[in-house]
Amino acid sequence: MTPLPRKLSAELIGTFWLVFGGCGSAIYAAAFPNVGIGLLGVALAFGLTVLTMAYAIGHISGCHLNPAVTLGLVAGGRHPANEALPYILAQVAGASLAAGTLYLIASGNAGFSLGDGPGAFATNGFGERSPGGYSMLACIVAEFVLTFMFLFIIMGATDKRAPAGFAPIAIGLGLTLIHLIGIPITNLSVNPARSTGPALFVGGDALIQLWMFWLVPIVGGVLGGITYRSLAASNSDS
Repeated sequence: MTPLPRKLSAELIGTFWLVFGGCGSAIYAAAFPNVGIGLLGVALAFGLTVLTMAYAIGHISGCHLNPAVTLGLVAGGRHPANEALPYILAQVAGASLAAGTLYLIASGNAGFSLGDGPGAFATNGFGERSPGGYSMLACIVAEFVLTFMFLFIIMGATDKRAPAGFAPIAIGLGLTLIHLIGIPITNLSVNPARSTGPALFVGGDALIQLWMFWLVPIVGGVLGGITYRSLAASNSDS
C-alpha cells in the first residue's frame, strides 16, 4: 500500500501539470499572434495532461487531480473517505502553484495583463464572465452535466471488467470532449482546484464567482459516482 504522503505528493504534481498544461495552453497558445491552437488545441491539452498523468501516477494515487473526482470516487465506493480532505488540499496546492508559475512566465511578456473579463488568465465564469455570455443557470446546468458524465466515464473506464490498460485514454479523451462542449459556456471547469488557482491571481469577480465552480462540480461528481455504482451493482461488485 502506498503511504499517504506519497499519494499526496503525486496529486500535487499531477494537478500542477493539469493546470500548467491546460491553462497554460489557453494563456500562451490559444490565440498566439498569428496562428494559435484555438479551442480545439486547448481542449486537447487538458485531455493530454490527464492522459499522461494517469499513466505516470495512476498507480501511486489514482490520479484524481480534481476535488470533484475525489469526492465522486468516494461516493462511488472507489476511494476511502478519510483521504478525501488531504487529497483536496494537495490538489488545490498544486493548482495554485501552477497558476503562480504561469503568472511568473506570462509576466515576462511586456504586453501581459491579467484582466478580469471572460476567460481572463484562463479563469472560469458565468453571466458577464462567460466566454459566450451564458446565464448563471445555463452555466450551472452545463457544469453539472459535464462533471456528472466525467465521473461516469472515470468509474466505467476503471471498472475491473473494463479492458485493462485503456482507462487513461478513455478518461483523457472524455475530458477533451467535455472541454470542446464547455469552453464557450464557462471556460470549462468541472474541477474546483483548476478554477481556484487562476482565480486567486485574477481576484475580483473571478473569486466572487468561484463558489459555483466548487459547488456544482462536486454535486455532479458525487451523483455521477453514485449513479455508476448503482448501475454496476446490478451485475457484480465493480
